[in-house]
Amino acid sequence: MDVAVSYSGGKDGALALYRARQLGHTPRVLLTTFNDAAELSWFHGVPEELLRRSAEAAGLELKLIRCGFGDDYARDFIAALDELRAQGIEGCVFGDIDIQQHFDWSDGVCRSAGLQSFFPLWQQSRRDLVYESVDSGFRALITNIDTTRLSARFLGMTLSRELAEEIAAEGADICGENGEYHTFVYDGPIFRHPVPFTTGEPTLNNGRAVLPVLPD
Repeated sequence: MDVAVSYSGGKDGALALYRARQLGHTPRVLLTTFNDAAELSWFHGVPEELLRRSAEAAGLELKLIRCGFGDDYARDFIAALDELRAQGIEGCVFGDIDIQQHFDWSDGVCRSAGLQSFFPLWQQSRRDLVYESVDSGFRALITNIDTTRLSARFLGMTLSRELAEEIAAEGADICGENGEYHTFVYDGPIFRHPVPFTTGEPTLNNGRAVLPVLPD
């Protein structure tokens, strides 16, 4: 099928895109919810220019869903899917792993738009998925940490098997599936070339340590 990929810049979305291609689907569009007020993607905090660079490196179109958070979020997501269906997109790929509420939401918006939902990572081992991401050549920079669950010392590090095990040793989820950390993927097998970027000054706000990623 020709598919869109729900993508906010992190490792799970990148791996889901990779898996979708391996399964024979043809990704056409990166679909990203975008917080206009902050000028960053929701959840992973990636600026528009880096999202566009990521899409270009992946050889895909970028479609931003400029939305707030709340009831409008689902409405705007469905509207974007409706537009893509009219353009020939048949399904949407998500990087959800095993949280049923996330699966139900993603599947629900696809059903509302008349599209098929795909979950290439669903109900697989979180540790195995992290290892697969690393071993496949993805380079994922840790850019956002919930310091109530994980030490801020990991900020700015690129994920590896060894680093993932250090994260798990601190008692956090190895995959960050509960929001312990977020990443920005800047290289890997979905890209024709690395995504050029730089970083800003780290900040600490309301228990979250954030390393801004910026166009270089």
